[in-house]
Amino acid sequence: MRAAVLTEVNKPLQILDLEQEGPKSGEVRVEVKAAGVCMSDWHIMNGDWPLPLPMALGHEAAGIVTELGEGVSNVKRGDHVIFSFRSHCGHCRYCARGRTVLCIGHNDTPRWRMHDGSARLKLNGEPVNQMARIGTFSEYVVCPAEQVVKVREDLPWTHAAIIGCSVATGVGAVIRHANVAAGSSVLVVGCGGVGLNVVQGAKLAGAKTIIAADLLDNKLGYAREFGATHTINARTEDVVKRVQELTLGLGADYAFDAIGGDKTVVTILDAIAPGGHAVIVGIPSFATRAPVAPVGMVYGEKTLSGTYYGSIRPAIDFGVLADLAMDKRIDLDSLISRTYKFDEINEGFRLLMTGAVARGVIVF
Repeated sequence: MRAAVLTEVNKPLQILDLEQEGPKSGEVRVEVKAAGVCMSDWHIMNGDWPLPLPMALGHEAAGIVTELGEGVSNVKRGDHVIFSFRSHCGHCRYCARGRTVLCIGHNDTPRWRMHDGSARLKLNGEPVNQMARIGTFSEYVVCPAEQVVKVREDLPWTHAAIIGCSVATGVGAVIRHANVAAGSSVLVVGCGGVGLNVVQGAKLAGAKTIIAADLLDNKLGYAREFGATHTINARTEDVVKRVQELTLGLGADYAFDAIGGDKTVVTILDAIAPGGHAVIVGIPSFATRAPVAPVGMVYGEKTLSGTYYGSIRPAIDFGVLADLAMDKRIDLDSLISRTYKFDEINEGFRLLMTGAVARGVIVF
């Protein structure tokens, strides 16, 4: 079984032949059909998120169930599934409240190992970790059954894959976390895969003014295709000033940072109107700190929040997003601007970092 493994930070992924144990109790084996190339993987590759290596990367993917461990009842062999990169125990305080992405029920074992603490992948007899317990840059994945969600079989594999992260995170940030109101104004900072889905989510929610900001004109072009009514090149324009000009001097009702940087967090907070809501969507480096001015938040009654995975409920929302995609209410055809063979995975990350793609997907 081949998998793309990170063995050393700041080095290309290596496609290696690994030994894979079959699924144990509560686990499944899935044949991976497509996997998205995402910034979260890059954060591990460049050391922003220091995690134990070697590790099979990948977390945005879809495939077909080929084998079940004892006691699995949520899926069966032959089911088409989307991977969720968050485990959920179903009984902790967060799962009981429907906030499954915040689950704390499995915190006694590392998030790169199975729930019993062991590894299902090995290289020359030594354990290989799996990103988010799935590691989907692999021909086959063995993982906890709770981390796969059955979806309709007419959904293309490429579309199913990106629903598992960028679509769920971006659209979910708007409709599940911020509850953007129809007729409102929205700023989106960062127009990569997640940011473009924030734009789509804002359009879906009925926002009247959707302003997209980025450093690259080609990404601003993508944003216009997905529903942005105005765009700002942050390299040449003052984002806050321009947003105020477009919103009668007040600022946006909602602003989303799809990057997660120290400067971009300040930008979204400064760019919202009094009573507005700024949301951090992109996951920053662990060392990032933002110089937020609390006085503006107090006098303006501004809200700054973070959303993890778009605050979605994967078991419910993957199906909702699949239906929206098939009904053409969100556009996943245009979002996938490049596909790759498995052996081209490092080229996929090179193009991701140059901003040359909206979303790239590996097709197995």
